[in-house]
Amino acid sequence: MAHGKNQRLRYKRRRHAKTDYRRRMRLLRGGSARAVVRVSNTQTTCQLISYNSQGDNVLASISGNSLVNDFGWPLDASRKSIPASYLTGFAMGKVALSAGHKEAILDVGLAASTPGNRVFAALKGMVDSGLIIQHGEEVLPDDQRVNGNHISDSMVKVVESTKKAIEEANS
Repeated sequence: MAHGKNQRLRYKRRRHAKTDYRRRMRLLRGGSARAVVRVSNTQTTCQLISYNSQGDNVLASISGNSLVNDFGWPLDASRKSIPASYLTGFAMGKVALSAGHKEAILDVGLAASTPGNRVFAALKGMVDSGLIIQHGEEVLPDDQRVNGNHISDSMVKVVESTKKAIEEANS
């Protein structure tokens, strides 16, 4: 650990591997809102955040708990699976569009950006809802995984009913 009069400590969030400040500054220079996707141990959270010099402003936020409480996602189903991440992104995109926000930049944070992972499933949900986010088609998961075919046949019906509930709630 650096200490002494000629050495400088790095920021605490960088030391604890929570923030990459170089990447953050590149995202903030764009000037548009950030679509932030974070996957925790229990759920996926999607937020639309704008920068302010006093601190970031959260414009829209949806988590896996919102899927259960507001849109009929089963209580015993995972809230961080690929279908749940897709629906969380879809719901956040619908909320953002109804609030008047049309475009954003994807912010994955320090998460690994493997093609087809849960972060990109949430991105696919945001894009399918109508939010404009620049991306490459090769990173998005295929429709079979988004619909939950790899989990079970009953998951396909749950995904469709939850997506319909999200569309009805934001119409």
